[in-house]
Amino acid sequence: MAFSFSFAGDDIEEDHQAPAPPPPTGSTASAPPPPTAGAFPVQGKPLLRPTQHDLEALLSRLPSKIAFSVLDVDLGDGRVLQLPRRELWDVRVQLMAEDSTDSPSESEAGLGEHDVKTGIYEGGFKSWESSVDLVKVLARERATDLLKQDPCVLIELGCGTALPSLALFQWALTERKSEQKQPLVLTLADYNPTVLYLVTLPNLVLAWALQQRKENAVVEEAFTPDEELELTPEVLDAFRQSLSANRITLSFLSGAWSPEFVDLLYHSGVPVSHPDNTKTLLLGSETIYSPFALESFGSTLLSILQRERLERPGGEARALIAAKRLYFGVGGSLDDFVDKMRGLGASVRTLFEETQGVHRGVVECLLS
Repeated sequence: MAFSFSFAGDDIEEDHQAPAPPPPTGSTASAPPPPTAGAFPVQGKPLLRPTQHDLEALLSRLPSKIAFSVLDVDLGDGRVLQLPRRELWDVRVQLMAEDSTDSPSESEAGLGEHDVKTGIYEGGFKSWESSVDLVKVLARERATDLLKQDPCVLIELGCGTALPSLALFQWALTERKSEQKQPLVLTLADYNPTVLYLVTLPNLVLAWALQQRKENAVVEEAFTPDEELELTPEVLDAFRQSLSANRITLSFLSGAWSPEFVDLLYHSGVPVSHPDNTKTLLLGSETIYSPFALESFGSTLLSILQRERLERPGGEARALIAAKRLYFGVGGSLDDFVDKMRGLGASVRTLFEETQGVHRGVVECLLS
């Protein structure tokens, strides 16, 4: 899917050249083309419609091999969790191979070094500090116990590189005993569909492969000395078989947060047939970077929590949200999010605060 970018007037420098003369009398000026949905949600611009993406369709778009690095996350209790991430240069290589034009791909705009800028898409290609904070909180909150005891639905909104989901995925593969495995649905959602097949799914495959390499000769042989993983048909078949054996279902959604997004989530992303005692955990990091994003994200989050209570009154649903205290220049803040959720009737408590350097936090949201 191609994306177009349209920026507000304040983002465009004037060149002070004389304006073009008006068209001759009697001529008809062509109407400007209608605006198209961009790769980044901007208030007042067309937004991408929510869309479900089949796992097999995403697997078919993976390259023959992926380059990666490993992020060591100190969990603070003596353990270090290794989370793989596809290299950005490798993403660029795939984008350039797929791009049929001479101009850079719109998705490639998300691979720069700048911080959040309104109207400029950075996407989920990069990992942000708050996602690491969320991984640490999940470890401290003993998320592994949740995975072992009951059927689970895990939903990460604005997933990008999906570090929190990667941690939960690894724990689900290693911590659950075979005779006690409960069904697990892992739903990953990002506004931009290209993020899902360029980084989200590759990172999930990498996380699985790193966990399996000592147990599966096919997987071990697929790793190259240059820190690349060859995605042979045998490796992808082993990935599918592992998901089935572990009773794990992967679901992928793209598009804007909205009531339509929630409807699609429960139509294709979260099976209503799950038992009444299902535990649901919603995750989000760096999702409230502007007032517009905060408003749509907060409303969507509340709708999902309400839907869970309606669909599974005997279950339990909560959300863990990580963010900066303030997003300078774009207007979003964690305090504003907390005020909004409490104003909507949710119960919110702080689980983590970082007061050194960039101030950040992680909060838990529950229905009162």
